[in-house]
Amino acid sequence: MNSEDGTSVWSGPRLAVSRLNWESRHSEAIALADRLLADLHDPQERLGVLLAKLSALLNTDRLRECPAVVDAAWHLAQEHGATPADLGEFHALAAFFAHREGSLERCVTNLVRGARALEATTIDVRALRPWLAMAVTYSYVGFHRHAVVAQGQAVKISKHGTATDRKIAAHPEIPLRYAVWLDQRGETEAAKVMLRDLLAGVKAEDLIDLERGYLGYAAARYASIGGPGYYETRELLAGGSDPFPENVELRRLGHAAIAIAEHRPAAALDLLREAAATHTRLGLGEVPRLRALAYAVQGDYAAAYACAREVTSCIARAADPVYDLFVDGITVRLDLDELRRTVSRYTDEAHTDSLTGLPNRRHLERHVGEFVEAGGSAMLGVGDLDRFKDVNTVHGHLVGDQVLEQVAAILSRTMRVDDFLARYGGDEFVIVVPNVTPAEAHEIGERLSAAVEAHDWSDLAPGTPVSLTLGFAPLDPVGGLAAAFRTADLSMLRAKRQSS
Repeated sequence: MNSEDGTSVWSGPRLAVSRLNWESRHSEAIALADRLLADLHDPQERLGVLLAKLSALLNTDRLRECPAVVDAAWHLAQEHGATPADLGEFHALAAFFAHREGSLERCVTNLVRGARALEATTIDVRALRPWLAMAVTYSYVGFHRHAVVAQGQAVKISKHGTATDRKIAAHPEIPLRYAVWLDQRGETEAAKVMLRDLLAGVKAEDLIDLERGYLGYAAARYASIGGPGYYETRELLAGGSDPFPENVELRRLGHAAIAIAEHRPAAALDLLREAAATHTRLGLGEVPRLRALAYAVQGDYAAAYACAREVTSCIARAADPVYDLFVDGITVRLDLDELRRTVSRYTDEAHTDSLTGLPNRRHLERHVGEFVEAGGSAMLGVGDLDRFKDVNTVHGHLVGDQVLEQVAAILSRTMRVDDFLARYGGDEFVIVVPNVTPAEAHEIGERLSAAVEAHDWSDLAPGTPVSLTLGFAPLDPVGGLAAAFRTADLSMLRAKRQSS
């Protein structure tokens, strides 16, 4: 797993970008990745650099640039194959991005896929970084026990590597975030034990630059809840060279925790007034928890109690989406089960759309030909997703594919038993509705559109509504599919213009 000279198996362009990330030089890492990608042609090297760039983008909150990188990495992984380790790291980073976008469903889906991929890896240093990426994402999302297990895998692997590998695996942010969460829940003694053990077991020189700020925050936080002594805390909180949000937050909250430990509550409260409450990487309850500690030191117990109630509320709000995900997940599973039942009779791969499992254009043509030949009467509907390009642009094509899968499932469970549904291509669906009048077909179309629009898309594609516009035309023996499709397509386009 190591070369004979003791260097890590990680090498080449990917390592060059990753080193800058470990040194908190994320802006430089992104710039270097772009220069390398302009000249790299080997798919595995390109994938490695893309993953390192994605990590840097996430660390600097440059979220708008992430979908294109996610899409490019996914394309390489699909077209040229990816090792289980690379696939695990991809899903871990995609999960982190989904979490930052507010999509818990996508986040958990990617975490599960990433864990499955990594379970196929062996004790190989190349799996260290992916396991650590999984651990960090688990930790951010609040799945702390999963995070500790994943980090344990990384630490186990690092023992077979170099000193640098062991530095990378020693991520104090994971046990720190767990300890902070315990304290926010009221389990302060358990938090103190975890922080004490962390500070006793990890030294600054054992860490990459990126993680030293977390060790400093652990020391400051330990002191804020009565832990004896803290060392080099201010120096550690200085963080890396990039003024990215993670360092800024650790520094501000860390100095507030030090002020609490030094019985300077007014100074702590001043710092906490400037603290961001909308996005924190230490849990939404951390700022009000520090305020509660500061007010308690000040002797204002009513204010401390009010802040403690706010902490409880933050923890409850963080748990609500998990409960919603459970209910929504069951709904999605039932929809997909219905879709599988609908398409189970379409076993010929040449006539089945690989993404949704629906009949494809070729199957549609055959079905309509046989239907017309038998003298059947039907209306043909052409449906197109509205502003679907926005989904791909804002969230990436991987999310776009998930939207198409879910739309297929919704349409399948909403249409009548004798209706025939196909994916024509892109975001276009076609439905053949036998034995109905134009008015009845219009009512069916409204029901299908309403079902798509009524679905809660806020988790899968936050801020990007998904809706469907349908147009219908009679299917006659003379013109066949081509004529009916043209007429229905024009009707659909007119409906889009009227609604815009």
